[in-house]
Amino acid sequence: MKNTIFTGMATAIVTPMTADGIDYEALGRFIDFQIENGIDAIVVMGTTGENATIEPEDQKEVIRYTVERVAKRVPVIAGTGTNNTEHVLHNTRNACEVGADAILVVTPYYNKATQNGLIKHFTTVADASTVPVILYNVPGRTGCNLLPKTVAKLAEHPNIVGVKEATGNMAQMVEIMHLCGDKIDVYSGEDALTVSMMAMGGAGTISVLSNVAPKEAVAMTDACKAGDYKTAAKLQCDLLPLINALFSEVNPIPAKAGVSAMGFGEEHLRLPLTPMEDATREKLYEEMRKLGINV
Repeated sequence: MKNTIFTGMATAIVTPMTADGIDYEALGRFIDFQIENGIDAIVVMGTTGENATIEPEDQKEVIRYTVERVAKRVPVIAGTGTNNTEHVLHNTRNACEVGADAILVVTPYYNKATQNGLIKHFTTVADASTVPVILYNVPGRTGCNLLPKTVAKLAEHPNIVGVKEATGNMAQMVEIMHLCGDKIDVYSGEDALTVSMMAMGGAGTISVLSNVAPKEAVAMTDACKAGDYKTAAKLQCDLLPLINALFSEVNPIPAKAGVSAMGFGEEHLRLPLTPMEDATREKLYEEMRKLGINV
């Protein structure tokens, strides 16, 4: 069994920004807020962090700042994936240099790849990385599906330790678990499937939900870890309206709106993302208020 990076709930954090750049003051407060509310790991520069519109050297500084602010309280996982293997290697070297505990690497988007190409891509990155690698499969965004048999082949690599599965396809997730056994940790990339995944043996979730409701999200995965699936299932159902509101527009638009309303920086997004529409915004705030979140 390889070393597990984390179990439970990891927040794929938003990146607070202004028109002039990264808002490190708000980012620092937000990181502390997450850890104070029991989060098990921080994922920085993922999709929710708007990594696609942040230049590599700025990404490196955000990762460095996050590592320093976290100060070993929880693991820091850095998103380094792009659709260009050489760029991924550059980003990965940067993340390793500044102290990330692991990297999260998405399947190549737009140009995509064959399954053999995916094996070569991820193997090349894993060979070069000095920290463990978590694969990230989100075909709804990338147009590229990392199939279970391909995951099983990649799981043989000693530096590939996990996969974030965001297909929403439970059958595919279960097949990965069946084929890989204890060779790889499986994390849900779908907040609505957290309890289902953990009941099947998943290690936890890399979450958007926990940006705005970390305490409640952690309570759900803690119940799973304790084997109390009745409590976990109730929490999953109670949180579903908020989860749906957080995906009522393209992620991270709603998450950024929610975090900003909580006092962690401006609601500034980089184009082509734009601020949340009024109707969906009010529904999001309504669901947050129901949980006692001040917005």
